[in-house]
Amino acid sequence: MSVVGIDLGFQSCYVAVARAGGIETIANEYSDRSTPSCIAFGPKNRSIGAAAKSQVISNAKNTVQSFKRFHGRAFSDPFVQAEKASLAYELVQLPTGSTGIKAMYMEEERNFTIEQVTGMLLTKLKETAENALKKPVVDCVVSVPCFYTDAERRSVMDATQIAGLNCLRLINETTAVALAYGIYKQDLPALEEKPRNVVFVDMGHSAYQVSVCAFNKGKLKVLATSFDTTLGGRKFDEMLVEYFCEEFGKKYKLDIKSKIRALLRLYQECEKLKKLMSANASDLPMNIECFMNDIDVSGTMNRSKFLEMCDGLLARVEPPLRSVLEQAKLKKEDIYAVEIVGGTTRIPAVKEKISKFFGKEVSTTLNADEAVARGCALQCAILSPAFKVREFSITDLIPYPISLRWNSPAEEGLSDCEVFPKNHAAPFSKVLTFYRKEPFTLEAYYSSPKELPYPDPAIAHFLVQKVTPQTDGSSSKVKVKVRVNIHGIFSVSSASLVEVHKSDENEEPMETDQHAKEEEKMQVDQEEQQKPEEQQQAQPENKAESEEMETSQADSKDKKVDQPPQAKKAKVKTTTVDLPIENQLVWQIGKDMLNLFIENEGKMIMQDKLEKERNDAKNAVEEYVYDMRDKLCGIYEKFVSEDDRNSFTLKLEDTENWLYEDGEDQPKQIYIDKLTELKTLGQPIQARFQESEERPKAFEDLGKQIQQYMKTVHAFKAKDEQYDHLDEADVAKVEKSANEAMEWMNNKLNLQNKRSLTLDPVIKAKDIQAKTKELTSICNPIVTKPKPKVELPKEEEKPTEPNGPVEGQGEANGGSQAAEQSAAAAAAPTATEKKLPEMDID
Repeated sequence: MSVVGIDLGFQSCYVAVARAGGIETIANEYSDRSTPSCIAFGPKNRSIGAAAKSQVISNAKNTVQSFKRFHGRAFSDPFVQAEKASLAYELVQLPTGSTGIKAMYMEEERNFTIEQVTGMLLTKLKETAENALKKPVVDCVVSVPCFYTDAERRSVMDATQIAGLNCLRLINETTAVALAYGIYKQDLPALEEKPRNVVFVDMGHSAYQVSVCAFNKGKLKVLATSFDTTLGGRKFDEMLVEYFCEEFGKKYKLDIKSKIRALLRLYQECEKLKKLMSANASDLPMNIECFMNDIDVSGTMNRSKFLEMCDGLLARVEPPLRSVLEQAKLKKEDIYAVEIVGGTTRIPAVKEKISKFFGKEVSTTLNADEAVARGCALQCAILSPAFKVREFSITDLIPYPISLRWNSPAEEGLSDCEVFPKNHAAPFSKVLTFYRKEPFTLEAYYSSPKELPYPDPAIAHFLVQKVTPQTDGSSSKVKVKVRVNIHGIFSVSSASLVEVHKSDENEEPMETDQHAKEEEKMQVDQEEQQKPEEQQQAQPENKAESEEMETSQADSKDKKVDQPPQAKKAKVKTTTVDLPIENQLVWQIGKDMLNLFIENEGKMIMQDKLEKERNDAKNAVEEYVYDMRDKLCGIYEKFVSEDDRNSFTLKLEDTENWLYEDGEDQPKQIYIDKLTELKTLGQPIQARFQESEERPKAFEDLGKQIQQYMKTVHAFKAKDEQYDHLDEADVAKVEKSANEAMEWMNNKLNLQNKRSLTLDPVIKAKDIQAKTKELTSICNPIVTKPKPKVELPKEEEKPTEPNGPVEGQGEANGGSQAAEQSAAAAAAPTATEKKLPEMDID
């Protein structure tokens, strides 16, 4: 069973796998650990990763990148509208109102959802993992930014399904980094001791995230997170692009922004320049040949000037750091270490800002690029039964407060309640109680819209169905379980109707309520499975919410709340009935649509495979043409007549011209047939060359065997002691066979030497090898016949010392001694047994 972690980045992705030796970040077909988050659509197939990256400028309109931030967003979202202007490809509004991507694929215009595009990227990463592991990959853990909302998380989950992956967990990027940091630490404080607080800062290409985590032995708890969702490496690139657009506009009178290809080239060059400036403080040149309108452009930039331009961006580094400490109620002195990851933290000024704020050196013990993927793989190994990993529990949190809103008959309007406050532990469940006579709707939403990265605070509507009144016409008690799951996604996971059967109608119904509340508290205890301190916080809060909801219902007025409880308790029997819940989620892909996307992805994978096979067949023809043309004037020259060479060369040239004209785009079978046709002419030439290489060696081997057998015959005739045991008739047989073989070999050699190399050989190497084998099978049994053994005369037996007990010595002396020796020998371990405990068995 495979264990895979995927860091789904804005600009590039990493895949890490868990193996017996630990966690390993795997390389793609280009031997690169980083796979660009890029997809290019062509007339015959898709290119994904590095192959797509190379088409960013040549196939700009159909090459899709920077799409990660469009997950779960409406087309009308201000962020989408702002991004639209800087993209080379076209964004479109889908029928659901969400954002889609328009591209030409298979020579027709197609609209793809963001889930489909991410699914394609995941398919590529899955394939990369499978090639490295040499087995199928299904289970995985995928990283998402910690500020992702419900809609964005559900969108990524759908993408994993389209790619045929089973996502065991969507893990926040900073939490994955924290896991990669903490799981190997041997010196963490014990559970009862004060935890070690570590801040993790992740600034990637598109966003900036900070989290503070508390570590104890085998335990990680995220205390708080903070973020700037648009501050990242690309903002620094944009600063350089703006500067050079202005400079080249003045210097060369170029309107760079009017030509998307020129702009994309400038972005690529500015990114390279930014990376160079991180390592070099001197003036650096920027030169681009044939940049626009056949004009070469050049300019310079240095680090100090660049930092001056980026003052506004650098000022945004500090607020999230301050915010995260405030939320966690910690001081700078409480922080043990500050770990930084992400490519943009390599900018010296960013590093300096973070270090200055905390008043300590930042730590770079983790791999800035691969830490997230490694953390994902570790989480996958923990969740997978196939691996035994050190016990390590992770408590994450909810970044935004979540509230529920419902229609309240008591208040004749809407009531609401915050079920999960900001930074509440996750995964987590709560049970809420309602009194209803009919089905009702719960509306989940984010209660602090200002904190959200996009304008729509709605999460979902949940319709609790089949609610009926009690037999006496009063409201039924409905228990609703709300949950934020392991992926950080909110849901109303279950609802049940509590039916109360009372044995005495005069008894006080409040007893039932109290009983139900006690039951509810127990249920919460079981469901949370959180740490004791969290339970203590959660239970009073939960009870208060339950009471608040109960009092806000219409029928609670009818209950005799004011009466003192009866001395005698009623016999109460309660049964629960599960109620169906209908979910109406924001931007959720329907099941039928998801199945269609999965089917389409399968078709596209098959199309890519067929196109690869077709290209391979075409390349095989092209390779054969070039290879044969070189060899006909080289090593094959002596083995082909002048006329044959000229006609074959002509045929090769015709094939080459055909490949670049009519043969540019032909079915796979046409190329296979073309190659077979060429090989019919080329094969005999290759065979003649091959024979000329192998034949001398075969004749040499045969000659050696003949000489060896003739030597044996001469030695026998010379009465050599070594062979005097052989039979004369047998030796005569060896001599005859050797002479016949010699005659056959000389005959064939003479015929072959007279024959032209341009004609097929008289004798082939395999025939000579067969002759050698035949000769060996006749002669070998004779010449290797062993000498008969001569029995030596028996020597007189000398009396030997008795080994065992003799004549009554018995148990007293030798017997007991021999027994002790044999017992000691049996008890003593062998050399190998002694070594075993010292071996490391993996």
